[in-house]
Amino acid sequence: MKMWLGASFVPADQYVELARAAERCGFDTFTLSDHLFYADFASRYPYSRSGAPRWTAETHWPDVWVTIGAMAAVTTTLRFSPNVYIAPARDLFTVAKLVSTAAVLSRERVTFGVGVGWCEEEFVGTGQDFHTRGRRLDRMLPELRALWSGETVTLDGLPPLSISPTPAGPVPVYVGGDSEAALRRAARFGDGWLGNRIYTEEQLDPVLDTLRRHLDENGRTGPFDIVAPLAVLPDAETYRRFAAKGVTATLAAPWWLATPEEKARYGEDTLDLKIATMERFAEEIIAKL
Repeated sequence: MKMWLGASFVPADQYVELARAAERCGFDTFTLSDHLFYADFASRYPYSRSGAPRWTAETHWPDVWVTIGAMAAVTTTLRFSPNVYIAPARDLFTVAKLVSTAAVLSRERVTFGVGVGWCEEEFVGTGQDFHTRGRRLDRMLPELRALWSGETVTLDGLPPLSISPTPAGPVPVYVGGDSEAALRRAARFGDGWLGNRIYTEEQLDPVLDTLRRHLDENGRTGPFDIVAPLAVLPDAETYRRFAAKGVTATLAAPWWLATPEEKARYGEDTLDLKIATMERFAEEIIAKL
């Protein structure tokens, strides 16, 4: 079981030092989330009971690829992934260039965590059609893989073309979302699946059953990663039980479980608090896995 660090809602000026600490503590992959702007959204946020986002206009959403570039420059082994990048809110070549460049500059340490998104206003803002986002992502993923290969490709309405720079090897693609369509997309196009909420065991089991059905239908018999944020208190034995279900990685944000003593010593939402809780998590959990 690999440990991914979930670093959404973090102030932008903390990311670089958190990346250094994550590598030192033994985290495998550093994740950050993707949003373009804050507004009084009419779109319903699907991961809260009220339908309202769990953040405010003051919450930082730094650009995913700029931030990954900065973190890659101060680390050597830590991997990076958006959780998740809303690719169909952008055009094909913008996505291809950003991911390819980040993969090259990080020396192949980028995973492409991708999803269709829920916020129609962001699609309106970028001039992309919200209602066809799933179909467009299905078309985009094979095209991205072809462009990242460095080979000349032929796309509708364009002359044969290629992009550069491109990474030395394939960029892993992990598809996010637990709808039927998302799980089908992961099984068809992905190297892995990335859960988009925090799951109890009872919630995760039917999702895994559906994912396995789609993998079987697509003849997928080789390695396939399953990254599932788990609604359990950190415990090495519990993580081993989920690993037996096929979960290959989980997300953790150790500062969410900071003790009152740690908060009193380091303060709320400070960089020192985050690093202290990461170090404790590494000692109590990662070292035992």
